[in-house]
Amino acid sequence: MHPYRNSRGFSLIELMVVVVIIGILAAIAYPSYRSHVIKTTRADCEGALVGFANAMERRFTETGSYLGAATAGGNTGAPAATTYPAQCPIDGSNKTYDLKISAATQTTYTLQAVPVAGGPQASDVCGTLALDQTGAKSASGGTVTTCWK
Repeated sequence: MHPYRNSRGFSLIELMVVVVIIGILAAIAYPSYRSHVIKTTRADCEGALVGFANAMERRFTETGSYLGAATAGGNTGAPAATTYPAQCPIDGSNKTYDLKISAATQTTYTLQAVPVAGGPQASDVCGTLALDQTGAKSASGGTVTTCWK
């Protein structure tokens, strides 16, 4: 009796079929997963922009002006107390967006969330998100209905 006669196993063809099936599933699943992560991260930063706008409104209520407001990074150039964190997510983990005041006057402001260069949101088609004192939303690379949820 031959020692390998009752041995069972996989042929090379069977193994290659399994590898091809796994490759096809991964090719479909990964882009979908990546798209979901980008949308979720963008939504988190949209919430941070709204929180930033609330902080700006508190500042206006206290001082009668938006001038002098600054993020934790102090991006306005005006010497001021910190109004809001300078990054998104605001808890400080894995920075995906830089939050900044792109324009501020006594009665108006525009806030921006700029994707970090080379970061996970750099490939987001929406690009820079913006919000002003009237609540008007915009995105540099897409429509408001697509980019703001």
